[in-house]
Amino acid sequence: MKNLMAAILLCAASFAYAGLDEGFAAYNKGNYAIALKEFKKAAEQENADAQFYLGVMYYNGLGVLQDYKKALEWYTKAAEQGSADAQYNLGTMYEKGRGVPQDYTQAVVWWQKAAQQGIADAQYNLGSLYINGQGVLLDYEQAVYWYRKAAEQGDMQSQSNLGVAYVRGLGVPKDYIQAVEWYRKSAEQGYAEAQYNLGFMYGSGRGVQQSYKMAYILFSLAAANNHAEALKNLGMPLTELSSPTIADAERIIRDLRHSKDFAAELRELLNSQN
Repeated sequence: MKNLMAAILLCAASFAYAGLDEGFAAYNKGNYAIALKEFKKAAEQENADAQFYLGVMYYNGLGVLQDYKKALEWYTKAAEQGSADAQYNLGTMYEKGRGVPQDYTQAVVWWQKAAQQGIADAQYNLGSLYINGQGVLLDYEQAVYWYRKAAEQGDMQSQSNLGVAYVRGLGVPKDYIQAVEWYRKSAEQGYAEAQYNLGFMYGSGRGVQQSYKMAYILFSLAAANNHAEALKNLGMPLTELSSPTIADAERIIRDLRHSKDFAAELRELLNSQN
């Protein structure tokens, strides 16, 4: 599951609630005691933003002792007013059992609200719950629905999981070409699992022209990120490659690792294989 969202910098936009601007300014400077005081003023006027950030402060122990129950209280107030970030964080607290007994059903309720407002992490988490049957009946079609929502926003884990769904025919018909497409999008963002899976597709010639050289390059990229299966199987493509081809592959790997625009260069390399 994706981790709890935490606010780092706050928008300095003007609001009509007493204390909110002052709270933002103090928070951004690390003056958490002042921020807490000012946010409480705005929160008591039912301002959802202030309620959300009070939840953040209690959850992380910023200016106060860490208190999950207080965080839950303020997130709930904000979430009930429609704050998507609070809905997401509230779902995460139910999923993890922090400040409240673990309850996947409630996690689904709040993540669904956040997901419907376009929060990609909530969409990914919903997909994972449907895959695992936690808080909902196991439903691959629903999992794919939510993974696709997040993937279309660029979420690399959802993109990789969509690739897996197309390879295995989970919630969608088997389609190796679609699998390769989603693995590529994720691999270009540096996600090791997708790099390994894409390497396997090249090595087996599924959905793409077979290339042991590309399999080795992609396995190597994943292995550099400590992907266990890539490390284990790194030598497999080498048995099919000549020494000059291995040397060229190593050069490409070095260039990619030191690239200032990894995504663009990997995309160019993959496109050249079509």
